[in-house]
Amino acid sequence: MASAMKAMDANRYATKKTIAQGMLDIALLTANASQLKYILQVGEQHQFYKLMLILISLSIVMQLLVGILFVAIGSLNINKQQDQTAAIILNDIILVVVFVISVVNVIISGFGIEYSSQPLKLIDQHAKVP
Repeated sequence: MASAMKAMDANRYATKKTIAQGMLDIALLTANASQLKYILQVGEQHQFYKLMLILISLSIVMQLLVGILFVAIGSLNINKQQDQTAAIILNDIILVVVFVISVVNVIISGFGIEYSSQPLKLIDQHAKVP
């Protein structure tokens, strides 16, 4: 029975892993796009508008960078010695960037993108209170 099993193809495994990571990246990118839309709709009324705008934009840019690196690493054949070195370096870069993206998104969550079933109420700052 053991002889009937195929040897694991490391290149195929790495390709599937890269595709799975890419799918997770797309999910986070979609969430950040939604957060960006929300913060732009609320505008300066949000207590941390500028910070949130910068963090969400930074997260999106880094995710696009990781996507480009995924395409680059996905084109490598790790069965070739020269591609193995490049794959290790790209993997390390991706790991660091994904870690930074995670930290940025934890900070984004901490500063409150709040979704509500209530419509956004604009406050007229010039209205006199009785």
